[in-house]
Amino acid sequence: MARSGERLLFDDLRVGMVRSAGEPYAVTADEIVEVAGRWDPQPFHLDETAGRASDYGGLIASGLHTIAASICLGEREAPPMASVAGLGIDELRFLRPVRPGDRLGQTTEIVELRPSRSRPDRGIVRGRRTVTTQDGVAVLTYVLTWMVERAVPGPH
Repeated sequence: MARSGERLLFDDLRVGMVRSAGEPYAVTADEIVEVAGRWDPQPFHLDETAGRASDYGGLIASGLHTIAASICLGEREAPPMASVAGLGIDELRFLRPVRPGDRLGQTTEIVELRPSRSRPDRGIVRGRRTVTTQDGVAVLTYVLTWMVERAVPGPH
């Protein structure tokens, strides 16, 4: 395996490879309210009573909160990837609400790999992410595109 320390390089990856986050991400009511208060201050994200009166039937996390948790889960995949930069998110779908007490897990399936045309020391990776609750219910899916370090042969 071509590794940079203990990080996976572009050259280590294969289309179809599935990576999983180790430890789940625990969502708390306090965190839901804190994130929503700053970034998405809708009543059903801020107050249990307002949440119960909404179509959701209770307090739910903002979609932005769920995306942030997913990015955190990506960093919990082991061994870590030699990521350089995120380049974009496509096909973003919020499937079900995330609630206090949910423990989120995630898988990332590598769906495309291509060497960078402008940077021989980088590759472009596309991965389909699925975020699920502790019960295996999918709550978020998207395709993430990011740049990853490559193994570059030394001079001969």
